[in-house]
Amino acid sequence: MAEKNQQSFASANGYSKKDEESTTLNSKDELKRQKRIKLAMYIGAFIIFQIIVMTVFGLTVMKVKTPKVRLGVINVQNLNSVPATPSFNTTYTTEIRVKNTNWGPYKFDAGIATFMYQGVAVGQVSIPKTKAGMRSTKKIDVTVSLNSNGLPSSNLGSDLNSGILTLSSQAKLTGKVELMFIMKKKKSANMDCTITFDLSSKSVQTLQCK
Repeated sequence: MAEKNQQSFASANGYSKKDEESTTLNSKDELKRQKRIKLAMYIGAFIIFQIIVMTVFGLTVMKVKTPKVRLGVINVQNLNSVPATPSFNTTYTTEIRVKNTNWGPYKFDAGIATFMYQGVAVGQVSIPKTKAGMRSTKKIDVTVSLNSNGLPSSNLGSDLNSGILTLSSQAKLTGKVELMFIMKKKKSANMDCTITFDLSSKSVQTLQCK
């Protein structure tokens, strides 16, 4: 009887140990599985983050925008007009501003800014070859001298009698925007401005650039 009890106890004890070992193995497997899941989640989150970063980078930093060319403040040095002739001449200083909003410099070739009365040139200034730095505006000082000597018969006399003289200015710069020192994109920047002079005060009434 005693031997049977001992055998039963040994048998029960053996099954108990096996159950404990099985439970321990299952716990270890579960921990490993959870670690693998967490690792997969971290890797997935990192990949999504990288995709977002690259998308934002492509839409902002790597997107090339067309630089803008504008005239700055005009300081009139002299302005003379004779409605009877009719004729005018003026000299003033201003800035040609090349605004570059790209994440890289805009290097452009030399160009010419032309000033016109009713589409006919009355003067020009040269724009030197240079560059506008990353997200900055290049300011080029120029002195402009204009006169009506080459104008054909027009409405100049009536405009001068009205006391208002309207001129336009145009320019085109060709160059390249450089990004990350590896990518170059050709871009042409255009200037289209309208200047209105008040002949009585010999000053600029309005300056508008598109």
